[in-house]
Amino acid sequence: MAAALFIASVALLAQENLPPLPQGARALPSALPKAQTAPRRPVPERPGAFREEARVDRVVIDAHVTDDDGEPIRDLTAADFVVKVDGKRVALESIEWISAGNPEEASPRAGEVVFTEAPTLAEPVLAYPQGRLIILFYQTDYDPLRLTGFLRMGMYADRFLETLVPTDRVAVVSFDSHLKLRQDFTDNKEKIRTAMIACLRTAEPDRIEPGPFPSLARHFDYPAAFRAATPERGLDLVARALEPIPGGKSMLYFGWGLGTVGGLTGPVPSEKKEYAKALRSLSAARINIFTLDVTDGDYHTLEYRLEAVSAATGGTYQKTHLFPQAALDRVTRAISGRYVLVFVKPSLPRGGHDVEVKLAKGRKGRVSARSYYQD
Repeated sequence: MAAALFIASVALLAQENLPPLPQGARALPSALPKAQTAPRRPVPERPGAFREEARVDRVVIDAHVTDDDGEPIRDLTAADFVVKVDGKRVALESIEWISAGNPEEASPRAGEVVFTEAPTLAEPVLAYPQGRLIILFYQTDYDPLRLTGFLRMGMYADRFLETLVPTDRVAVVSFDSHLKLRQDFTDNKEKIRTAMIACLRTAEPDRIEPGPFPSLARHFDYPAAFRAATPERGLDLVARALEPIPGGKSMLYFGWGLGTVGGLTGPVPSEKKEYAKALRSLSAARINIFTLDVTDGDYHTLEYRLEAVSAATGGTYQKTHLFPQAALDRVTRAISGRYVLVFVKPSLPRGGHDVEVKLAKGRKGRVSARSYYQD
């Protein structure tokens, strides 16, 4: 009985992707935490003297690069990447490979302030997680075509848990009529299993008290989560709660669709607005979405939205109705390592900008990276 409940639980992780970022959308918050600087003493002004101030903003992109077999490619350098913003190539300032089990070193600041007559500014002190942060998002539904897929994927839940390393922290959320926090970040596999099983139920879970760093519960907006009527809004709230935690994050989205209110006619205006807000928050929190579509069918009308949100955020989209184990294995291999790419934001009009990341000529592999930023 416990095995059956657990099987159904993991399957509920599936959630669909959203359409691509609308052109001309509002600016996204920076994907980097704001720099924390030490107080500095004012510099006495000389007669006729002036002080110059220059600010350099940077963009951080988390890129997963895999070969034809889905294995991460680990030996790339800055010369192996071609990065373009609005069609024009930009130079990478730094590149770092982050493998499972290793912490992400402090990323460059979102901006640097340089004074011609001022002491050197102290480096910001930021707490970074000691390993990967993984969010399991279940989109609960009891439609037979979806429930079958949830149960099927649940058979491979233990396989996923076995891939976790001691420094990993996993949180679990679900969405049925509204968003629910099932488990704060933990390395306890039994607690993760219990949370997965709980996602099969629609009863309201008890409020979770914030745990030690990193904690999703610390910034989780419970009243807003109770009012969240669409999965798009749920994604936005999860991302907002994760934004204060530095570093990249991976979300496994087990579900069946976005734009569910509009259905066959497409997303209604409110869903489009919530989707755009979710993309801004996902960018700021540096979340890559890896969608595992649990719909039991070769094709369905909502799948393109799932594909789009994965592509926009730098994740992947996998169907699970034929080869569920292979789909889950591809995702677990993909998130076993990533590159952190940093480049100076080019001088362009403020607004939305397209980002293209690909491998240089002569290098083979598939790149999954966030395809936009806004300022």
